[in-house]
Amino acid sequence: MDASLPDLARAAFPSPLGPLHLVFAGETLLALDFDDNDVRLDRMLAKRFPHRTTTPARLPVWLAEPLEAYFAGFLEPFGDLALLTGGTPFQREVWRYLQRLPAGETSTYGAIATALNKPPSTSRAVGAAVGANPIAIIIPCHRIVGAKGKLTGYAGGLERKRWLLRHEGWGREGGT
Repeated sequence: MDASLPDLARAAFPSPLGPLHLVFAGETLLALDFDDNDVRLDRMLAKRFPHRTTTPARLPVWLAEPLEAYFAGFLEPFGDLALLTGGTPFQREVWRYLQRLPAGETSTYGAIATALNKPPSTSRAVGAAVGANPIAIIIPCHRIVGAKGKLTGYAGGLERKRWLLRHEGWGREGGT
């Protein structure tokens, strides 16, 4: 990755779902994952930044405030955050689509493929891109459900996915 990127810092945020681990460089967020996904997070960081290590840091206000707002019920506080996701052009396209999906709404892999003007057979590639999302919650991959509206896999676990969706108001009008 870019050698001009500032040192990588790692901090934790105490969420209602357990600690969240955030990795950032300067004022750019690089990764966010759940505490019990440290192996996944470390693998992703090693792949994206093979010759870099992270240094423990205090969580900066620019990250703490939008996370506090989200968990307090203000569900769209992340618009101004600078994100550096890495990924392929297709993955970034899927992740941008996820960021446009409003809180409380869900979509499916097939619907995303269609919205991106891809053939229906692309839904598996969409699923792989969703599963490779490096910035949980802020890039809301938890808003993707199965074709029939059922909850499907989530790197943070289905209970967390269910909690996040309910927190955002999903299910109040016919959701599962």
